[in-house]
Amino acid sequence: MDNVEELESICQQILQLDPKMRSARFINARGHLEAGGMKDGILSLEAKQQDEMMFMELALRVRMRHEFDSEFGIVHFSLSYRDKVLVMSFPLNNDDVLLVSREKDKDFDHIPFKILEIIESLKKTPTKTF
Repeated sequence: MDNVEELESICQQILQLDPKMRSARFINARGHLEAGGMKDGILSLEAKQQDEMMFMELALRVRMRHEFDSEFGIVHFSLSYRDKVLVMSFPLNNDDVLLVSREKDKDFDHIPFKILEIIESLKKTPTKTF
C-alpha cells in the first residue's frame, strides 16, 4: 500500500461522499489496519478486539474469492446489507482491501460505484499501487 498519509486522505475523500458514511479503512492482506477509521463523531458498533477479528476474516474472504475469478470474473466490490449497517469491501492489488461502512437505508446503490471511481482514478496515477 502507499504511504499512510495518502491512504488517510483517500479515506477522508470517501467519508465525504455521503453524509451517512460511517467508516473507511484500508486493511492489508494479513488483516491489519493500515489507515482510516470511523468518521469523526461516529461510534463503532463493535469493540476494537472484534475489529481485528473482522479484518482478518475479511482478508481471508478476499483471498478466497479469487477461486471463482475464472468462472465469474474478478470481484470489484462486495456489499452486505445488515440489520444495523451497510458494509462494503473493495479488493485492491496484493489482496489488500478497502472496507467501508454506511448507515443503512434504501438509497445506497450509487455509493459503491462512486468509490470504484475513486479507486480507478488512483490506479491511473503512476505512483499508486491499487
